[in-house]
This record gives sequence, structure tokens and C-alpha cells, in this order.
Amino acid sequence: MDFCEAQSFINSFSRSGTRVNDLLRISRLLEALDNPQDKLEFIHIAGTNGKGSTLEYISDILEKSGYRTGKFTSPYVTHYADRIRINSKEIDEASIAEICGFVKSRVSSDEFSQFEITMAIAMLYFLREQCDIVVLETGIGGLLDSTNIIKKPIVSVITSVSLDHTAVLGNTVAEIARQKAGIIKKDCNTVLSVDNVYETKCIVREKAEEMNAPLTEINEKEIIPLKIDICGNEFMYKNRKFATAMGGIHQIYNAVTALEVCEILASHGFDISEDVIRSSISETTVRGRIQLIKGEPDIIVDGGHNPSGVEALISVLKKNNKTVYAALGVSENKDYFSFADSLCDISAYICCVDGFSDNCVPAENVCGYICGKCKTDYMNYSDGIKKVIALAKKNDGVAVICGSLYLVSAYLNNF
Repeated sequence: MDFCEAQSFINSFSRSGTRVNDLLRISRLLEALDNPQDKLEFIHIAGTNGKGSTLEYISDILEKSGYRTGKFTSPYVTHYADRIRINSKEIDEASIAEICGFVKSRVSSDEFSQFEITMAIAMLYFLREQCDIVVLETGIGGLLDSTNIIKKPIVSVITSVSLDHTAVLGNTVAEIARQKAGIIKKDCNTVLSVDNVYETKCIVREKAEEMNAPLTEINEKEIIPLKIDICGNEFMYKNRKFATAMGGIHQIYNAVTALEVCEILASHGFDISEDVIRSSISETTVRGRIQLIKGEPDIIVDGGHNPSGVEALISVLKKNNKTVYAALGVSENKDYFSFADSLCDISAYICCVDGFSDNCVPAENVCGYICGKCKTDYMNYSDGIKKVIALAKKNDGVAVICGSLYLVSAYLNNF
């Protein structure tokens, strides 16, 4: 099997498969592949926002500490292979083709989803490449997410929980929190991010108690922000000073979560120095998540689309002292109304765009909602992005490309 054949094999499965009520389907798939996940060590991360950044902080610390570290993220940002990495290097095409050939030889059913097949490829790759540890991000939810098939992670991590994927996970934060807390395993350490509402914290505490899982809750009083800026932050935590390369208060919370995970890893025998932790946190960035691209003009790209993600972007943009010119593209089934309202409050101009994915909302519809609230227009994403960049450059402003990860991916791939 070559790489093109491997792509065809993966695409022969449905994007999400039929709705599941248990983990039997992923169990059948991995059983056919000799359960590679049972031979690996994991850090398991669930949450609505902050999963990707927290994963990158932890992974970079482990890599710089000398550990062969696998990373599985969801969804991919620019192309399929960027969601499966070892020590920041993506899986190569030859490995994808070889592993797909093995999976095809063992799997005859078409019942599985593309995500499940991709996860199986990742587990086989991490095992073959002898990873010391894998930092594993859930796809959607936690309890019924296929990544939850792992048995005993070293640490389970719950990042910020808010409304998203409500059709699958539930219509309230409490319902969603119960799904996220489903990754907590019996007797396994758990870390809960500080930026959660009281209701979420109570649900996670109850689940941790039920599973006899030692729970680390971060004391917000021990976090002292010193600088919060679009170009990064400085803060004190437990009387130690740190800096992040990524801006916004939420990145301080993500970094502190990673710090607590490292404390637990150290208690399990991992050799992680304070210098490595400080260096990694100060250098880690995540593509497509409030990503600052310095230039003339500066460009910010962000794929956040749920309420908390939007709030994080708006908060960072408010710290910016330059005029905002935004290209906004949104996907179906997302609440773009509140996003548009918030963006209107801080933007000189919003260009509504489409054409970046099959499920994007027509730009004319978004423009119709914004009209009268902010100077606006609509066009295809390529022309729209060029226009806001030109305006930002002419007026010494900042260009913002936001609303959908598909739009961000299109920009990163084509500009």
C-alpha cells in the first residue's frame, strides 16, 4: 500500500461513524490489532478549551527532558499527519502507508469512524517507535470518546469546560463536564484546570472521589499575573516566576495545569528539571490557536469557535493597541451571532468570508447579521484575507483571521 492508497483507505470510513453508547466499537478495532494501547504509558487530556496548549506544554517539557514523547491531537490543523507526532516530528507518509496496510489486513468491517482508524494508526506508530510516554488528547467529550479505551493513565487532565458539541455532549455545562470527567480512572492522578466554574469543579471532585483518584485542584490565589500581553505573559506561581510565549490569561492557566502535571510525573520517577520546565513554557506555541505571526502587518489566526474560545480571543485583542481588521468565517451549527457581536465591538472592519470548507455559513448571511453594527463586506476567503491584511498594513493595524479552524487551516496552507 502506498500513501495515496492509505488515504483512500482512511477516507473509506465515515467521518464520525454512527453514534456510540459505549466503547465496544473501538475495543473491537484495537483487539483486532493486538491492543497496542495496552503497551503504552499515557497522559490523557479532556476539556472544551485549552487541551491543545496544555498538551504542547507537557509534551515539550517531556521531550526536552529526554523522553521519547508521542502526541495525538484533534483535529489536524493543516494536514492529516500533524495530529500524530513524536518529539514534534510528524508521522511520515511511508509509516502511514505501512501501518494502514497492516490495519487493512486485520480489519474487514466498515463500521469504524475515521477518528477511530486514525487513533489506531497512532497507537501502532507510537508502539513501533518505542515511545516512553504518549500525551493523548480526546476528540469529543471523554466518557464515550474512543481515546478513553486506555486503561490506566499516569495522569488524567481536565482543562476548561464550556459549551461545545452540545448535540453530542449535552446542552448544559454540567452535562458536558460529566462527559469530560469520564476520563478519570480508578486510583489514577487527576489535575483540574483552575478556569472552571464551580459546578464543573464539583462534578470532577465527585467523580475523582468515586474513582479514588487523587485530585489536584489549583489554587487561583497562588497565581499572580505580572503581564498579560498579545505577545506573551509573565506570572508567578507558588513563588516561582514563569513566562509564556502565547498571550492571554488563559495561557497562564494552561501553563499552571502543565506545571502540576509535571509535579505528578516527577513523583512517578520522571526526571524533569525546573530549568527545562521554565524554558519549555516560555517557548511553546500552538498553530492556529491565537497564533501571532509577526510582520507588516502583524497577523493573528485563531480557530476558536465556542463561547470560551471566543472570549479568550477577544480578551487578547483588547490588550492589543492596534486597530483590528478581521476576516470572519464560520461553520454551520456554531453560534456565530455572539462571536460577531463581540468582534464588532473591537473591529474597524470585518470581512465575512466563505469557500474555505464544505460546511461554512454563506458569507452573505453573516454579513447580513453584522451590517449596521460594524463596517462590513463579504467575499471568498482568499480575497477577504488579502483585503484585511492590506487594510491592516495601510493603517498600521493588526489583521485577524478567525471563526473556524477550517478557515485558519486554509490560510496556513495557502498563504
